[in-house]
Amino acid sequence: MSQEQSGRLETLGQAAREAAYQLATTSTADKNRALAAIADELEAQVSTILAANALDIDAARAGGMGEAMLDRLLLTESRLAGIISDVRKVITLDDPVGIEEGSRVLENGLRLAKRRVPIGVIGVIYEARPNVTIDIASLCLKTGNASILRGGRETFHSNLALVQVIQNALEKSGLPAASVQYIDNPDRALVGELLRLDRYVDMIIPRGGAGLHKMCKEQSTIPVIIGGFGISHIFVDESADQARAIEVIDNAKVQRPSACNALDTLLVHEQIASEFLPKLVARMNQRQVALVADETALPYLQGAAQLRAAGGEDFDTEWLSLTLGVRLVRDVNAALAHMREHNAGHSDAILTHDLRSAERFVNGAGSAAVYVNASTRFTDGGQFGLGAEVAVSTQMLHARGPMGLMELTSYKWVGQADYLIRT
Repeated sequence: MSQEQSGRLETLGQAAREAAYQLATTSTADKNRALAAIADELEAQVSTILAANALDIDAARAGGMGEAMLDRLLLTESRLAGIISDVRKVITLDDPVGIEEGSRVLENGLRLAKRRVPIGVIGVIYEARPNVTIDIASLCLKTGNASILRGGRETFHSNLALVQVIQNALEKSGLPAASVQYIDNPDRALVGELLRLDRYVDMIIPRGGAGLHKMCKEQSTIPVIIGGFGISHIFVDESADQARAIEVIDNAKVQRPSACNALDTLLVHEQIASEFLPKLVARMNQRQVALVADETALPYLQGAAQLRAAGGEDFDTEWLSLTLGVRLVRDVNAALAHMREHNAGHSDAILTHDLRSAERFVNGAGSAAVYVNASTRFTDGGQFGLGAEVAVSTQMLHARGPMGLMELTSYKWVGQADYLIRT
């Protein structure tokens, strides 16, 4: 990386820090006006944004990108309308900045409380989803945070168009354009440089595969929120309503297979294998889903149109496509043991009519989101009523699950008294 590139990133950091100072004292009304301006500008620039996205789609298809990843990259008028709706929804959400928690008066007369404040500057590194650009910008602005964004090479034209829209709207609203900045150089060395920009950046959020998260953990000198990756499981207990279970499995696998909360591995109680798995085969054949099964499940899946035996790494694979791993287990404890061994941590579910099994699963799963008799596809900021989200955190500290407004704030202790001194 050239000294000029490094210096430019330093300039981005300085500008973001200055913008964060201004945003920290910007009123909720002014932040909402800026968000409304962004939504209006997005509506006015739909054709420009879609034309930029078409350039990315054409380049990705020419480069051999698979259909699942192309779907993640694609913007359409209806998807843009959904993104714009999400921005307007963020306007309606309560602003957590300034909220006081745990207020109390100590024996010495000091009134003490924790007050919610912006984190500062958020660095976000993400891959083939241009909608993330708007999600991050809107949530960061609502919470008074500046952001530095680094999208993938495959979203280059889309992200440039979206950030230009955002910055135009910010300037019209009287807020600094540097509140949302984009690293427009595709040089991967700049990612490493961003991870060490701790003089200006307060938190890093990677959104992508396991490799990106590993790199951020190993190279960053800035606190990193880990999330987005994890093998999603559904365990079908012996007491489950089998017909309704098929519908949930279908939704979790097929509704949007490229999503990080789409189903990867199906665990089936061995006592219902002979009855249930043929029903699964019939539906998965209709949906053109390929099945990857361990030796215990293979004999019950022979009618599958696409079937192969599972290899050593298959149950650790986030498929992001119409592929589903299948394994038989003896009970809920065996299901949980499999999940612990194979990267559960994102979204997992049990289908059951047994309350004890449900509670055992909920308490034993180490996932950020756990469901009883529901699809894993609900792990999403919009679905949770949080508005948009900046990431789905799968770590144990600070934030777990979809990260909305509250998760983009920290707090400061505020003490008030009448000229009180310590004795």
